Amino acid sequence: MIKPLLSPNALFSDHLGFLLQRCLKCKALQPGKQVHAMLLASRIDMNILSMSSKLVGMYASCGDLQSARLVLERTQNPNVFAFNWMVSALAFHGYHEEAIGYFSLMQELGIVANKFTFSIVLKQCVGLMDFNKGREVHCVISRTGLGNVVSVANSLIDMYCKCGHVGYGRKVFDGMIERDVVSWTSMICGYCNIGTLEEALVLFERMKVEGLEPNDFTWNVMIAGYARDGDCNGAFVLFSRMVREGLVPDLVTWNAMISGFTQSLKAVEAWRLFQDMLVAGIKPNQVTVTGLLPACGLMGSIHRGKELHGLIYRMGLDMNVFVATALIDMYSKCGTVKDAWDVFDRIPIKNVASWNAMIGCYGKHGLVDSSIQLFERMQAEGMQANHITLISVLSACSHGGLVEKGLTIFRSMKEKYGVEISQEHYSCVLDLLCRSGRMVEAYELFKEMPIEVTDSIVGAFFNGCKIHGRRDLAKLMAEDILRMELKRPGGFVTLSNIYAADGEWEEVENIRKVMKEQGVHKKPGFSWVEKRDGFVESETRNEYKIAETGIGMPS
Repeated sequence: MIKPLLSPNALFSDHLGFLLQRCLKCKALQPGKQVHAMLLASRIDMNILSMSSKLVGMYASCGDLQSARLVLERTQNPNVFAFNWMVSALAFHGYHEEAIGYFSLMQELGIVANKFTFSIVLKQCVGLMDFNKGREVHCVISRTGLGNVVSVANSLIDMYCKCGHVGYGRKVFDGMIERDVVSWTSMICGYCNIGTLEEALVLFERMKVEGLEPNDFTWNVMIAGYARDGDCNGAFVLFSRMVREGLVPDLVTWNAMISGFTQSLKAVEAWRLFQDMLVAGIKPNQVTVTGLLPACGLMGSIHRGKELHGLIYRMGLDMNVFVATALIDMYSKCGTVKDAWDVFDRIPIKNVASWNAMIGCYGKHGLVDSSIQLFERMQAEGMQANHITLISVLSACSHGGLVEKGLTIFRSMKEKYGVEISQEHYSCVLDLLCRSGRMVEAYELFKEMPIEVTDSIVGAFFNGCKIHGRRDLAKLMAEDILRMELKRPGGFVTLSNIYAADGEWEEVENIRKVMKEQGVHKKPGFSWVEKRDGFVESETRNEYKIAETGIGMPS
């Protein structure tokens, strides 16, 4: 008699393993639970065919993180794949710290991470903006010998650049034995993000010399870099060159330019580019409109804003919470609070950003009671306030003169709201005290601040000293402030005016000298005028003509 190669139990195990794998790929939670029940009832060894790992993967891929945790905790000898699934699922749902915690547990259990583990964990360091944790992970990578794996090195470059340490990213890049398009693009992106466009362009050209063609994403990174820097000519030159080299600019390219021009305060250019995009037959999406709406706010053009709102409504994007939040912000900047509220009130499921936008809108327009009431309603509905919420509320208290209310919120930020006090919060409270004339308290807070002093903090303090006649306090802080590397001229100019009012011209000249040494210049103001033809322009605008590519280019 011929014996079967596999016993019935083995065949049953194979079949259940196959079903579990299918549930994992299809994200089928209920069938997956049924397979899990059959495994438990049949008392099959869970180590066979990595059943435990597949179970963790099935629950994790279906978003049932609690069940995934329980299965992993009860697994006697979990392998790297089980941990990869757990870390990946936590990362996807935004639980960055817990994801890194499971990675640390892997190290304690002696489980060797693979290239997929490191790529996921390094993204969590970016999510937390934790450079030091990223360095720790880099050390583990070096010990495992995976530093020369291209995907791991690419993740390291991405982590260092996004955490603001481009120099470390460049060391990893230069040390790579083999590079792919992602390696070059990540490094170019790092330089573009810090505004070092010359170095980005050198790498862009060198990449082609070394035999690698930039892909669409590489081109978009370069174009967006020039647009964000306000270099319209550079962005359009790259756009035209992209077309000449046989690549068709897609929606992502147009979005990169529109968003970049908006971020660099080139509102007119962003709007005209959007019009050219429509003429070219490119249909906008939610990224396009959320990138363009701030341009309407910058121009203060309610006419353009309502036009765009109409387009958003016709596209069916008005219920999208991110688009709605951008609309609230636009209407706030254009001064139409009722329109902002109408948008907010129609959002079916609000997120913290939409609450923040409406609270901030009320505060900016002096409707302080409405701002505070909305803040309280937000908490009553179970929405957790974040640091931006509290900036908006403190700013509202400042504009409305609610000193005690603002100070109470400020003092209870950590205990009641779980929010760490940042520079922006200090700036709001300092402004609150200065507006109400409590300059001695503002001076004491200024001296005790455990954080780096910013331009806005200096400006608020000096303005308060000037308005309330406390030049003595301004002069007490002058020596320390002049040693700081401030970027904006406001604080310097106010301090100079304080000295000039007392006839201390030598000190005025000293301030001008410091401004010159630090490269701080007072830019002239400008205004917007909306003409009958519908174009909004400033006195410093560029003239545009239509190029062969079909887009507006500077003449």
